[in-house]
Amino acid sequence: MVTLTTGPDPASAPLGDGASSGHAIAAQDGLLVLSRAEIARLLSFSDYVDAVEGALRAAAAGRATAPPASALHVADGSFHAKAGALVDDGGTVVAIKLNGNFPGNPAAYRLPTVQGVIYLADGRNGRPLALMDSIEVTINRTGAATALAARHLARPDSRIATICGAGVQGRIQAVAVVAAAKLERVHVWDARPEAAVALAAELARELRLDVRASRDLAPVCDSDIVVTCTSARRAFLTRSLIRPGTFVAAIGADNDDKSEIDPTLFASARVVVDSLEQCAKIGDLHHALEAGTVTRGDVDATLAEIVGGGKPGRCDNHEITLFDSTGLGLHDVAAAYAIYRRALAQGFGTRLVLN
Repeated sequence: MVTLTTGPDPASAPLGDGASSGHAIAAQDGLLVLSRAEIARLLSFSDYVDAVEGALRAAAAGRATAPPASALHVADGSFHAKAGALVDDGGTVVAIKLNGNFPGNPAAYRLPTVQGVIYLADGRNGRPLALMDSIEVTINRTGAATALAARHLARPDSRIATICGAGVQGRIQAVAVVAAAKLERVHVWDARPEAAVALAAELARELRLDVRASRDLAPVCDSDIVVTCTSARRAFLTRSLIRPGTFVAAIGADNDDKSEIDPTLFASARVVVDSLEQCAKIGDLHHALEAGTVTRGDVDATLAEIVGGGKPGRCDNHEITLFDSTGLGLHDVAAAYAIYRRALAQGFGTRLVLN
């Protein structure tokens, strides 16, 4: 076996951040299969933040690529395929993720809304490396992108946040903003009040913070950070709710029929996207473009440009900053490869011989 990195933790230096230059991609015979439970044991949330940050810096330096997502719609949901590649002197690693997104699953089947797999391969020769459950990766890499966006786009003195949506993403988004800012209070709102109460209680215990459930969106008006992570199909976050200096992370819209952010809010904000092409097709930006409140030229930057230093983060304490996040295959490949390397180092997973 050849290894990608040196040192005690091969997952600590993601391919593409410069730390792994000159090393070859780790590989063993057979496909490594990793379950969600195994993945949860291998990476912490801060590991996901490090992996996504390394991938964004690689993208800013031209050492990564992630084409827009492909979608297949069916009666009760949809399937999305996302891909990404990271490149450096040690080679290329590629990941392709196929997720099913079925909002009715929890109530109808007691199944997660999002389910799927990530296929990891050596980009030099197509050799299969790993197949892993995508749920844990999708949850955490989405939160990691928000944490990085908040680190650069929220005011340094941010103290109050509101999370709109009390599902799985609501929890990790709260973890993300707490990791990025010294918050004193977090509000949780959901269209299902009982879900907001349950998540607020869980987060208060986990984060050891003042977390309160809200029956309406009133706390948004006093918040420094607002995250929307719902499955809404009609915009509910309006310009009148957002005060100057607020950072907004729009997470929920990952289909062209989902909508959380009123188009007029885009016109009042400095807009940052994870991918302009993807957000213009399936993000909340899509609706603002259709409404004519902004054009593609009004989008100020990608998160990779800001993290990579090509464009500034927050410029003053009065601007509204809005991050439209649709989720990139770039984030998936960075996280999946970090998981793969750590699994090799710690002996996790099951080997499956394909040929």
